[in-house]
Amino acid sequence: MEPHVPSKRGTTFFKTCFNGVNALAGLGILSIPYALSQGGWLSLILLFATAVICCYTGLLLQRCMDSNVLVKTYPDIGGLAFGRKGRLIVATFMYLELYLVAIEFLILEGDNLEKLFPYTKFHIGTMKIGGKQGFVLLAALIILPTTWLRSLTMLAYVSLGGVLACLIVVASVLWSGVDDGVGFHERGVLLKWSGVPTAVSLFAFCFSGHAVFPTIYTAMRDRTMFSRVLFLCFGLCFLNYGLMAILGYLMYGQSLKSQVTLNLPVGKLSSKIAIYTTLINPFTKYALVVMPIANAVEDWFQVSKNRLISILIRTILVVSTVVLALTVPFFGYVMALTGSFLSSTATMLLPCACYLKVFKNSLRWGFELVIILAVMLSGLAIAIMGTYSSLEQIILNL
Repeated sequence: MEPHVPSKRGTTFFKTCFNGVNALAGLGILSIPYALSQGGWLSLILLFATAVICCYTGLLLQRCMDSNVLVKTYPDIGGLAFGRKGRLIVATFMYLELYLVAIEFLILEGDNLEKLFPYTKFHIGTMKIGGKQGFVLLAALIILPTTWLRSLTMLAYVSLGGVLACLIVVASVLWSGVDDGVGFHERGVLLKWSGVPTAVSLFAFCFSGHAVFPTIYTAMRDRTMFSRVLFLCFGLCFLNYGLMAILGYLMYGQSLKSQVTLNLPVGKLSSKIAIYTTLINPFTKYALVVMPIANAVEDWFQVSKNRLISILIRTILVVSTVVLALTVPFFGYVMALTGSFLSSTATMLLPCACYLKVFKNSLRWGFELVIILAVMLSGLAIAIMGTYSSLEQIILNL
């Protein structure tokens, strides 16, 4: 293991923090009140535990990367630990999770814009396109140029917009509760066992940024500061998620919908600000989510230095997510399965498994090894129970 020497090139500490917070804070901010309503007040303990676990497994990924200078991505870590099969397994979970999140962004745009402008129709020549489909296409056209940015230093400015968007959504919900006659009168329930699997699945989704962390880490100017970046990012996101969950639950209790913006009173300025800001978030996060996939494809075909081919690959990625967003427009179902199966595996199981394999010769029985095994068991439990619960809900709603 060689110590990292800071260079004059790369992403600064604060810009890395913006990218990190933007990777964690996103769609989850809308569903976190619903998650709390499913699990009850005591599930806030699980929210904190999930944040701590995911932060710790992020540090495990950093240790794996520091053990070999050739490791640059999450699949590289899988390859270092388990060879070609490990690389394939990690890549499958990681890229599938990121790809589904990118699709969810487009579905979110289509749903919310259609709600704001319900009677809108699009005409392209003689072809008529429905409002939702048209809005998905429009959103993709706006997002497309951001995916062409290859520098995380440049993307940090886009990420800043995503961080501000999350803060504005929370402030708008607070405004609605204080000044729009909603109030904070709901008492909720202390614990709801039947809803705990759903709650924890959504918590795991909220803190799932591990697929992007290696990319952010590799781009840092001073990589020795990465642990501080993780502590700061997870701490800020936990406070933001926790505040939103408490506000939404006090306002609407068990009547909360999957997106808190759907509960807000119609016609109020605070509601409009929250919805419009929600629409901004995918524009700021889509490129950061798609970048690891694009980088992997470029490296596979060895065309990373060809700017035109790079743009073509990223454009094809965007087009494919548009096609699937139009074909399978089930936002809630996709999000639940992503959180329960893919996120818990990518954020808890795989980092621990890779770490144990990479450092198997130096590990000794002790407190940390017990913690790692406990994290793996927790991730396995979430994956099994959460996936079962999500699939059961999907079947019941078919």
